[in-house]
Amino acid sequence: MTFDRRGDDMLSLNIRAETELRTMIFKNFLVIAMTLSIGAGVGTGKEAKGKPDILLIMPDQMRGDCLGIAGHPVVRTPHLDHLAREGATFSRAYTTCPSCIPSRHSLLTGLYPSSSGVVGYAARKITSPTLPGLLGENGYRTVLVGRYMHQKPIDESYGYQTEVRGSTYVSDDDYDKYLKQAAPTSGGIRELVASMGVSFNRWEANPWPLDDDMHPTAWAIREAGRVLKESSPDKPLFLTASFFSPHPPLFPPKKYFDYYFKQTLPTPAHGDWVDWNALSPKGDKQGHRVRLEGDALQKTMAGYFGLIEHLDDQLEPLIQAFEERSRKAGHSWLIIVTSDHGEMLGDNGFFRKCEPYEGAGRVPFIIAGSDDLGFHRGLRSSALVCLEDLMPTLLNAGQITGPKNLDGQNLLPLLRGEKVEAREWLHTEHAPCYSKAQAFQALMGKRYTYFWRPEDGSEQLFDLQADPKQEHDLASHKSNAALVTDWRNRMIQTLRGRPEKFTDGNQLVAGRPYLPLQAVKKK
Repeated sequence: MTFDRRGDDMLSLNIRAETELRTMIFKNFLVIAMTLSIGAGVGTGKEAKGKPDILLIMPDQMRGDCLGIAGHPVVRTPHLDHLAREGATFSRAYTTCPSCIPSRHSLLTGLYPSSSGVVGYAARKITSPTLPGLLGENGYRTVLVGRYMHQKPIDESYGYQTEVRGSTYVSDDDYDKYLKQAAPTSGGIRELVASMGVSFNRWEANPWPLDDDMHPTAWAIREAGRVLKESSPDKPLFLTASFFSPHPPLFPPKKYFDYYFKQTLPTPAHGDWVDWNALSPKGDKQGHRVRLEGDALQKTMAGYFGLIEHLDDQLEPLIQAFEERSRKAGHSWLIIVTSDHGEMLGDNGFFRKCEPYEGAGRVPFIIAGSDDLGFHRGLRSSALVCLEDLMPTLLNAGQITGPKNLDGQNLLPLLRGEKVEAREWLHTEHAPCYSKAQAFQALMGKRYTYFWRPEDGSEQLFDLQADPKQEHDLASHKSNAALVTDWRNRMIQTLRGRPEKFTDGNQLVAGRPYLPLQAVKKK
C-alpha cells in the first residue's frame, strides 16, 4: 500500500482501510458460520428445518439379505432398494438378542441386553426412558400402527401417544375387528389362519384366501396413511409402521406366492458341521430344527419371499406420502427400515430365530433423509451397527438430549460421510428358549464370528469373508487353535462381571444357570 501525504488522500486511505477491515471480518464470520453448519451436519448448503419427521418401517422376522440391493438372487424389493440408494444401507446390522421381546426392548431403550437384563424370550416392565417417550416429551406426535412392541404389560404404550394395533394372532385388536366386519365368514384372523393350514410360527405356507385389500399388510399401510393425513403439520411426527410380515403365517397374496413358487429358489446353507441325519423333514416339537427340502421348502420360501415383495409394493405410496407431507409442512424427514430379527429359513437345519447365525441375527438397516440433513447419498457401510443405535441417532436428529447410559451409538456422523471410530466387534446373546443347547453368546467381528454355547461349552468360528453362509466351522480344525483362542479371550473379556458367572476371568465356564431375565446394576 502506498501512502500519500495529502490530506484528501489520507482520508481516502482511511476509508479504504476501514472497508477492507469490515470485509475481512464479514468473510471470517461466514467461514465460522459455514464451519458450524457443517459441524451440525448441514453439508448441502441448505438449512436443516428443526426436528425432522420420522418414519420407522419395521417388518418382523426379516432377514438382512432379503433385499435386491443386498444382492439377493431372487427377492424383488425395488422400492426399498430405491430408498437405500437415496440414503444409506448397512450390511452388518444385527439384533443383539434375536427374538421379538428382547430385541424390541433394546430398540425402545437403546440398551444392550446385558444392561437391561432382558437376555432372552421374556418381558419385564420398562422403567427407563424410551425412544417414543422422549420424542413425545419434546414436541413430537408419536404413533404406532400395526404390530405392537410385544412388551409387558401388553396394554402399556411405552411412549406412543396413539396406537392402532394389528397382529395376525390376536383376537379383537384393531385389525381383527376390521377383518370380522369386512369378512364376517372368516371368523377373524385366528380362525382364518387355522382354516388355511398355516400356523403362527412354522414353515407351512399358502396363498392369502381373501381380497388383497384385507391382508394385514395392506390394512396397516392404509392406517398409516390415515395417520399422515390426520396429523397436524404444526408438530413433528414419529410414525412407526410395524408389520407382521414376513413372520409366519406365511400367507402372501396369491400372485406373489405363485410367482416365487415357480422360481428357482436359493438352496439353504448346508454346513459340514451339521448332523443332517438327526434332522427330520417334519421338524422337532419347537419348530426350531428341521430339514426343509423339496416341495415343502419351495412353498416355505415362496410364502416368505412373497410376503417381502408384497410389503415392498405396499410401502411405495406410504413413503411418497410421508415425504410429501413433510415437504408441505416445511419439515426435514427421516426414514428408517429395519427388523427385530431375521429368520433361519432352513439354513443349516434351523427355522425361526434365537440363533447367532446370519439368517437369524442380521437384519436390514436402511436410513434415508431429506437433503437438508446432509446425509451422504448411496452410502454402503460395513460398520457393525445394531438396533440400540437407533435411539441415540434419532434423538440427536431431533436435537434432544438423551440418557447418558445409552449403549447405542449416534450414527449421524457416519451418515454424513465423516470418519468415525467403528466397533471392533458386537456382542449378541440369547438365553435358552427352544432348549438349553440353543442358548448362545456370540461376538460379531469385522471378518470373523465367534459363538460359545453356555450349556456345553462348545465353540464355533466362521470366516464371513470366505464363508458367508457359515457352512465351515473353523473351530473344529486344530490349525485354527490360535485364532480360536484369540476370540475366546475376547469373549472372556466381554463376559467379565456377568451375574451368571460365565467366566472366572481366565476361562469360560459352561453349565451355569442362564435365565432370560436377570438383575442388573444401575450404571
